[in-house]
Amino acid sequence: MPEGDSVFQLSRRLQFMAGREVLSTSLRVPRFATISFTGSTCERIWPLGKHLFMQFDERILHTHLKMEGTWAMHLKGDRWRKPGYTARVVLTLEGAPHPRPIEVVGHDLGLVRVFPVAEYHERMGYLGPDILAEHFDIEEAQARIEQDPERTIGQALLDQKLVAGLGNEYRAEICFLMGVHPATPVKSVDVRAVLELSRRLIWANRNSPIRVTTGVKRAGENSYVFGRNNKPCRRCGTRIVNGFLGGDGDLERVIWWCPQCQPMKN
Repeated sequence: MPEGDSVFQLSRRLQFMAGREVLSTSLRVPRFATISFTGSTCERIWPLGKHLFMQFDERILHTHLKMEGTWAMHLKGDRWRKPGYTARVVLTLEGAPHPRPIEVVGHDLGLVRVFPVAEYHERMGYLGPDILAEHFDIEEAQARIEQDPERTIGQALLDQKLVAGLGNEYRAEICFLMGVHPATPVKSVDVRAVLELSRRLIWANRNSPIRVTTGVKRAGENSYVFGRNNKPCRRCGTRIVNGFLGGDGDLERVIWWCPQCQPMKN
């Protein structure tokens, strides 16, 4: 599942849509299939945590990539169908100054919905502070996490209702860098320090095509523990292990840690 920095970068790539008129609309989701933005102007595009929003006049198109979703842009007439992928949103926009219209296609999107602009805060108010917001509200995020001191820090970091934008890769790397076992209760963790590190790490990666937590951009060397089961720890040489731990909605997600560098605390 993409992290908040991936959606942040996607939003930047789609900024060309702002100010363009929609020439045709295809929402391939039964509930919203009859909705059309045709004739509307794309007012703005923005991210919030792992969510992406596009405003067309007084309506918002809300999407989430989930596990497999992607967005692609093509000039009308060019081939865009991807074998094995399903287009769920197809928007054709005026191409000026380019002579051909532009097609923006959302493949395998995990969530597609439309609602009035006036309902935005009501619908999205459940999310915690966006860790990639220009002014991240760290005090609010800390207060939300500390409300449940018995919950594990690994669960808390993935819960989008507490802090929006962190995913499984970041939680594994953050716990390692903090020297904290992911199953450690929140009450035994310096939550403020965890959030400060989280913000620093994801902010540094927000414009980078390669997510780096080690300071090394070479493939295979850009993470400490994520995806490195049974490989030697870059700090102490102990074999990295993995297991399962709940996250957003307490669904079990795989996580990696170093038994030596991340001792368990009760």
